[in-house]
Amino acid sequence: MTKKIGFLSFGHHRDVTGSLVRTAGDALRDHVDLAVAAEAAGMDGAWLRVHHFDHSLGAPFPLLAAMAARTSRIDVGTGVVDLRYENPLYMAEEAGATDLISAGRLQLGISRGSPEPAADGQAAFGYPLGEGEDWARVTRERADLFRRAIAGQPVARSHRALAAGHGPDLPIQPLSPGLPDRIWWGAASRPTGVWAGEEGYNLLSSTLLLADDGRPFHIQQADQVRDYRTAFAAAGHTTGGRAAVTRSAFPITTAQDRQYFGLERGGGDGVGFLDGHTARSGPTFAGPPEQVADDLRADEAVQEADYVLFALPSMLGVDYNAHLFENLVAVARELGWKE
Repeated sequence: MTKKIGFLSFGHHRDVTGSLVRTAGDALRDHVDLAVAAEAAGMDGAWLRVHHFDHSLGAPFPLLAAMAARTSRIDVGTGVVDLRYENPLYMAEEAGATDLISAGRLQLGISRGSPEPAADGQAAFGYPLGEGEDWARVTRERADLFRRAIAGQPVARSHRALAAGHGPDLPIQPLSPGLPDRIWWGAASRPTGVWAGEEGYNLLSSTLLLADDGRPFHIQQADQVRDYRTAFAAAGHTTGGRAAVTRSAFPITTAQDRQYFGLERGGGDGVGFLDGHTARSGPTFAGPPEQVADDLRADEAVQEADYVLFALPSMLGVDYNAHLFENLVAVARELGWKE
């Protein structure tokens, strides 16, 4: 079964002992080089996590455009843009421009976002919640406007239309054909996955699932993906409909691999508490390439997915991660995902 594989990176930077990525500039420049290395290794995607008020990646579009300008084949994507912080029309312009630079390779993941360091970050950005509003509803409304805008629906009135009392006649510019089919919704629960299917999004399943029912993470996530596909089909959508999952996987082929990840083998799911819910995340797969391949083969959600993203240890630097990309592509070939 053919699957796409890519990396998903926080882009952390820290001025601490052992860090190879000490500044924000280091992180940004490294990620352009990481996208080039991932494409050279045969990977399909270079995806970024977006977090504000943190030592990570907060402004994705300039970086995505730079990554796209230095590559020719690999997808550039987000997992996810936090819509609590976004003006949907300005984001539509940025996304359109980035997609045109990439010649149609942008895979844009969006959602309500995740817990964060800032208690009032959205208000600081000029987006406080109004009375009676909640972020779930507000971000879905912003997403709807964003999708209508990138599809070319007029959203503003010209002077002529205003004088004639007509409705909007001006779409945002630039528009990029095909971009509406490459929007992903980040979902951390089965109901949200169903909603994403009904609305015609691609599904970007979260690295953790809320409302944990005690079963292994990969089985609960596989159910989420199947429910999403059922809802997508029932709604009559004919384009899109892809699902992506993320895994931490580290094939060990060198002493350096063993030094970094040799102790990761054998761990189980992580269970915690988030946003008032019990949450579960998956294990780390580390070991010889054939063992990592077996772990991925036994993972129900990985088998259900169209796209598998691998968490990137970006602070280990470009050279080490280029080696990791080659190992992951070799595992993908072992699994029959690539020729």
